[in-house]
Amino acid sequence: MNLNNILFDKFKLSSFREGQKEIITDILNNQNVLAMLPTGSGKSLCYQLPAYILSGMTIVVSPLLSLMEDQVQQLKSQGLKEVVALNSFLNPQERERAFKHLHKQKIVYVSPEILQSKSLLRRLKKCKISLFVVDEAHCISQWGHEFRTDYLKLVEVRRELGDPPCLAITATATKEVQMDIVKMLELENYKAHLYSVDRPNIAIVIKKVAPFIDEKIDELVTLINNLKGPGIIYASTRNWTQELVNILISKGIENIAYYHGGMNSEDRLLIQQQFINNELQLICCTSAFGMGINKPNIRYVIHFHFPLQLESYLQEIGRAGRDGKNSIAITLYNEEESALQLSLLTRELPSQSQLKDVIQFLKRRENMESFNENDIMGATGVTETMWRFIRFHLEELGVLKEDNYYLIKDDHYIETTIMNKIFKRIDYKKKKFVQFQQWLKESSKCRRELVLKEFEERLLKNPVNCCDVCSFALENYFSMETINKKSNLSWQEELDQLFSIEETD
Repeated sequence: MNLNNILFDKFKLSSFREGQKEIITDILNNQNVLAMLPTGSGKSLCYQLPAYILSGMTIVVSPLLSLMEDQVQQLKSQGLKEVVALNSFLNPQERERAFKHLHKQKIVYVSPEILQSKSLLRRLKKCKISLFVVDEAHCISQWGHEFRTDYLKLVEVRRELGDPPCLAITATATKEVQMDIVKMLELENYKAHLYSVDRPNIAIVIKKVAPFIDEKIDELVTLINNLKGPGIIYASTRNWTQELVNILISKGIENIAYYHGGMNSEDRLLIQQQFINNELQLICCTSAFGMGINKPNIRYVIHFHFPLQLESYLQEIGRAGRDGKNSIAITLYNEEESALQLSLLTRELPSQSQLKDVIQFLKRRENMESFNENDIMGATGVTETMWRFIRFHLEELGVLKEDNYYLIKDDHYIETTIMNKIFKRIDYKKKKFVQFQQWLKESSKCRRELVLKEFEERLLKNPVNCCDVCSFALENYFSMETINKKSNLSWQEELDQLFSIEETD
């Protein structure tokens, strides 16, 4: 079997990227695999290519709904018709039709929530499963930056499906998280393929800005008017993405749209497709956008608000430069915004009063018929993410039964136990937040070197365009129109001019 021939025939690629061929070879030898490849390194190929060769079905578990839709369309355009995505985008009729024809599929993308469906599991048990892929595998670790309780149930699902070989793949996992992935997925006799998180073609710049919103917006406008190519602006809230778009349009910025998880699925898919097709040049978004997006020519990522920890930062700047060309990541940093960002740490976790409301809601329905989960979210005000967290721990405590039938015995014990889990999670997130804050404030040590140190790696050689602490040629990231306006300034003078830096004592 010539993997290079298959690579060219199916994907029109002439060569593998680092790590891909080794991972694929182990998969085809029925090995369990733990893989960490940097963002933009072609992780999806590691399971898409084997799917053409393996005799049975490949299941890909992913939390990224937009990635599913994007990859399904991409595979179909390449000629693979036996591929489907099962997620919340499907209406009941579409879901039933997809379930009915499940046995015909070669690749099934599925969200971890949908995979809990007993109806789906019954149908999957009748299929031959050749590979079980856990994408964004760091989500299974309580020490991962995007911990999701539904991921903890995947080991049971895999067991029910006959323990097929498993590929757990991620772009950002510390040693602690890697070991957690292996433990929680029960990866026995696994092969590890762990590559550097470094993206040397992305320059890292932290720009400290004044604590005045108008000045910060002026900095943003100046950057957008000078930088070349498509870009992404990350903001911390949905309201801010919309506000920034309105402001930037009023400043003359065109071909721009906002994107966040509160939009309906059709609008999100439309905006994503317009961005991929270069109909839009700039997206203002929350972290809901960009993960796994197949757009290689994003030239810059700007953080209008900084993320809550280093791993999230690496994921988000990793949207840039997937074609290998020079790109830049700029964070507009104002230390006084730390309080706002810190308040976001707990937004996916229930408060004690919300947990009390949920428990009381369930107690009032003790021994009654089951109910729709939307009822409890509507009655208590908890979000879907909060409810999933509570539901998982209720199941662990044995007070949540099948078909949403609940029996609350000792509500004080239940409340105390779950709150202890919440406090532990918050403490860990605060620790990561403080560590990232220290990295943002650093002004004397290479930022790239400090990033790699967190993942127990060493920087062997600084790229030409490294970071604001070392050096980089800012003009590499200007549009041609901007370059033609520039005089022969040094890189530091250009940086000062662009950012209007004032000398401080």
